[in-house]
Amino acid sequence: MSQNQIKEFNEYRSKMNTKLLADNNKVIKRIFNLDTNAFSKGALDVKTKELLGLVASTVLRCDDCVKYHLESSYNEGVSKEEIMETLSIATLVGGTIVIPHLRRAYEYWEELESQEG
Repeated sequence: MSQNQIKEFNEYRSKMNTKLLADNNKVIKRIFNLDTNAFSKGALDVKTKELLGLVASTVLRCDDCVKYHLESSYNEGVSKEEIMETLSIATLVGGTIVIPHLRRAYEYWEELESQEG
């Protein structure tokens, strides 16, 4: 994976979200709005919610979702140790079938960290 792949993932996601929302489907717009509001600060802080989203996404084996929550967690200042603890819980809950997703998550986190230097 390269920095270019992170950029491509984000550009594709943004482009397709724009197209989906421009189609003006009320149900899709409401789901997107619900998702945005669910991950906003509330009784739980955003960092905690992103880590919960990461566990659920890993267990459900959604690589795009894992990437999204990794990047959101990174932007919230989550440490590698916190990510690894979160992914360890996801692997425990999801079982060995999530190990390939764990590998890709680890690789994506390394790419996010490599942006620093």
